[in-house]
Amino acid sequence: QVQLQESGGGSVQAGGSLTLSCVRSDYAYRMAWFRLAPGKEREGVVSLTGGVGTHYADSVRGRFTVSQPSGSNTHYLQMNNLKPEDTGMYYCAATQSYLSPGLTLQPSSYNYWGQGTQVTVSS
Repeated sequence: QVQLQESGGGSVQAGGSLTLSCVRSDYAYRMAWFRLAPGKEREGVVSLTGGVGTHYADSVRGRFTVSQPSGSNTHYLQMNNLKPEDTGMYYCAATQSYLSPGLTLQPSSYNYWGQGTQVTVSS
């Protein structure tokens, strides 16, 4: 059982920045961030693993950067140049199983989820 705890959400104006954190309690092969906005489906934002293979959604590539210090159980999502469409509840997710590249941003690929942290971007 992997427990996940997100933090770092908040309210910013468009163009601003936020950094989200996710702490995990146990080993995970792959981690990811998803977001859920009212009236929309859960969207994969970024997925990472300790090896090669960080995958970003097209909507955030170039603005969001994920990092995980070596040996740490915490990873960080740096979000720059935020837009109102980035508003939503952000969830950290994890799986202990290998995922093929096409599945890394699919919510159904992950079986451990955090409670979420709200990000609100005003125009």
